[in-house]
Amino acid sequence: MERLERERATVAAMVRIYCRAHHGGPALCRQCQALLQYASYRLDRCPFAADKPTCAACPIHCYRAAERQRMREVMRWAGPRMLWRHPYLAIRHLLDERRDRRTARRGAARPNPGIVTAAGERE
Repeated sequence: MERLERERATVAAMVRIYCRAHHGGPALCRQCQALLQYASYRLDRCPFAADKPTCAACPIHCYRAAERQRMREVMRWAGPRMLWRHPYLAIRHLLDERRDRRTARRGAARPNPGIVTAAGERE
């Protein structure tokens, strides 16, 4: 499964779990449907495309403040329940997040070599 498709499936699963528990019914309520559409819209326009990090490790916060807070609430509640309902998606998401944070740490730890002048000094 491609990274963005897996990310989209993970977000959809989390929103469904949250909505079913908090708003009842087998179908998504209007608010949750709107949040899921917004998340899909933002994924479609992600500047990182296939190299997209998980949201926790992303340097760009592309959600508006209200949607970011709502998604944070959904993920905090549904995240632990994902292991029981969608173990594959949950484990892959955790592995992606771990990889993304490791990559970010490595990139930050490496100093920029800068430009070396003819005299051998760094600018």
